[in-house]
Amino acid sequence: MTFDIDTIRAQFPALAQTIDDLTPVFFDNPAGTQVPNRVISAVTEYFTHMNANSGGVFPTSNRSDAMVKSVRAKAARFLNAPRSDEIVFGANMTTLNFALSRALASTFSAGDEIVLTRMDHDANVAPWLRVAAERGMTVKWVDIRASDCTLDLDTLEAALSTRTKIVATVHASNAVGTINPVGYIAEMAHAVGALHVVDAVQSAPHIPIDVQAIGCDFLLCSAYKFFGPHVGIMWGRCDLLESLPAYKVRPAKDKPPYRWETGTPAFELIAGVGAALDYIESAGGMKQIGEYERELTAHLIEMLLSFPEIHIAGIVDPARLHERVPTVVFTHDRFTAEQVARRLAHQGIYVWDGNYYAVEIMERLGHAEHGMVRVGLAHYNTHAEIDRLEAALRQL
Repeated sequence: MTFDIDTIRAQFPALAQTIDDLTPVFFDNPAGTQVPNRVISAVTEYFTHMNANSGGVFPTSNRSDAMVKSVRAKAARFLNAPRSDEIVFGANMTTLNFALSRALASTFSAGDEIVLTRMDHDANVAPWLRVAAERGMTVKWVDIRASDCTLDLDTLEAALSTRTKIVATVHASNAVGTINPVGYIAEMAHAVGALHVVDAVQSAPHIPIDVQAIGCDFLLCSAYKFFGPHVGIMWGRCDLLESLPAYKVRPAKDKPPYRWETGTPAFELIAGVGAALDYIESAGGMKQIGEYERELTAHLIEMLLSFPEIHIAGIVDPARLHERVPTVVFTHDRFTAEQVARRLAHQGIYVWDGNYYAVEIMERLGHAEHGMVRVGLAHYNTHAEIDRLEAALRQL
């Protein structure tokens, strides 16, 4: 397929709007992407033709149940899950991970160990710190190599022991963009009898995900990062979803995925998830999207490196762009991250500043106080928008 950027952009109404007399450039994508028309239509369609709770004997309830079943199957295909009933929907990745950590914690004992990384978003750190404190467990840390912001797997190997119960790692960093070797990490975790939990929030919008190939035990992501509405998705091995002591109300079905879906789901948003997954397929799939995004990333990094006062954290070698997603962070010698972001916003260019909840890596890189500027590309961005960013940076 030829990647037709004009056709892609025409499907996203937010890209054509004018704010303060400027056409906005959305480089804030790691915090949440824009959505195509079909997602908006799917949410409207739900409210118009199937707005009912689950389990009724009447048509709107039946339609709603059929829609959820269909979207669950689409999500299973998206993650290459063996079964659709291994797909759990929730409010967001963070809420699902707190529920998962709490259920797993009841199987742990004092002195057991959890391994975390300095690269992860706090959504895959704080839940485990909480249960470790409550259960008297030990937390061990995997370090990063500051030179290219990749995981130091030697420190992972050193952290593992027969007492390790959980290894929690990010698939792709929401800060520095690094893609981690999660398949290899899963093997390392399983070699000592531990479970591997993967945060795929930032990889899902950019690269194909195959939970069977990775070999992890749980994987979590969020649809609003891949052009859908605010819904979290958790995949888990069926035997674990069946056996772990999930926190549920008594009338709820005691089988996966229902025993993990606390309360009434946001059915209208689940309908939007299905439309987002359909959209990704229509755009050529993640392989096609990734190829175009690597072109953009090469352009962005080359442009930023042309500024002596800008310093990028992470992989910048053009030959290694397959090892990262198109999320690039930098500092500026003369301006704080917030000052850069504000000045860019005045010119209609939306970037993020701060730590983006990646607390550990910002501390590790020495930027805990002000954080860094984050430019996060998506497949609907263009080379012309990167040129516009360059012009705005030169005005600094």
